[in-house]
Amino acid sequence: MGFYEYYRAADREAALVRPEASRVIDEPYGVAGFDAVETKWIDPWGTLNKLVALISDEDLSTELVGVVTLYPPPEGAPQSEEELDVLPEDSPYREGPGIQELSVNGRDLLAGADDARLPALMERWAQIEELSSFTWADMEYLLSVAEDLVGLSRRAKEQGQLLYCWMCL
Repeated sequence: MGFYEYYRAADREAALVRPEASRVIDEPYGVAGFDAVETKWIDPWGTLNKLVALISDEDLSTELVGVVTLYPPPEGAPQSEEELDVLPEDSPYREGPGIQELSVNGRDLLAGADDARLPALMERWAQIEELSSFTWADMEYLLSVAEDLVGLSRRAKEQGQLLYCWMCL
């Protein structure tokens, strides 16, 4: 299980402020809170991408949410198991946190969701492999997350901002 916090920011510089800090919690160390949605299990590559595919009436295997790794920087990533093994225990390359930038296309497709269709789409979304452990009681959670992500995407689009995902496994 992972924790995924989706948030909007004006640019990469703003998105990367204090990358080790949660985006949902206002910290007492001067980090301003982000407009963010906290989720569990909703990763950008699989689970969120499948939600966007359902919203767009596309095949679930279609990659609609492009993702770029921002943190830890890919250019400093270990290139082998041996390099990973010698990193300090607290290295973000080991267990995170990490920050991903989501594509404009993913943001716009999510922002364009038909609110009236969301409840029906949740039934289909709950059937994907990644959410197979969810029960019908979890449908309210999934609908709430979907509505929050759609709203966040709309606000980002209106402000000319991108979506980012801060994650910790």
